[in-house]
Amino acid sequence: MNKEKFIEEASKLNIKLDSESISRLEKYYQLLKEENAKYNLTRIIEEPDVYLKHFYDSLTISKIIKIDNQNICDLGSGAGFPGLVLAICFPNTKITLIESNRKKCNFLKLIREKLELENVIVINERIEEYAKNNRELYDVVTARAVAPIKYLLEYGIPLVKVNGYFIAMKSNTENEEKNIDNYYKKLSIKEEDRIVFNLPIENSLRTLIKYKKMKSTSEIYPRKYSEIKKRDI
Repeated sequence: MNKEKFIEEASKLNIKLDSESISRLEKYYQLLKEENAKYNLTRIIEEPDVYLKHFYDSLTISKIIKIDNQNICDLGSGAGFPGLVLAICFPNTKITLIESNRKKCNFLKLIREKLELENVIVINERIEEYAKNNRELYDVVTARAVAPIKYLLEYGIPLVKVNGYFIAMKSNTENEEKNIDNYYKKLSIKEEDRIVFNLPIENSLRTLIKYKKMKSTSEIYPRKYSEIKKRDI
């Protein structure tokens, strides 16, 4: 996907990119390429692939929720997908990026500085530790290809405001949703919407799931990572 096709496909998502956003994405790509040569940030680094599989893919969250002036948290942001892309394309949002890997966190800070993204906060901490101490702060929490859905729900739902949303951005969820009903009950959530689609050009499968938080989450969640991994809720 070249830049022109990216802009065209973004417009189909009702996202109109101005010249400043496009320029920032171009700088983002150049810095990603330069820093990726020093240490591994992503295996996807060719420009057409980055525009399709990172930049456009990040924007597909707009298929399931309107991004406009929210306080958003991106769990396990890695090299900044979807969080930094949303910050660039929706400058009226406030984006918090949670990343436990220090090198990746330093990259996120570099992008924030070089692109002058005043709407971005970078946190170098494990997700479950951050979630314990920052409850119900966010209108929207999202994660893209970070961990199994059950883990993501337990990490993310405590961060979501009541009546706010958690958006899981996945590929295939076929093996991730067995015995998930208890998570809905214990975390006081419901699945409000689900969209399954294919990326343009390569046609790879994507799944977006929108969970609504109905009431405050019990203080016992999230559990420690060892407990989350050992057994279901």
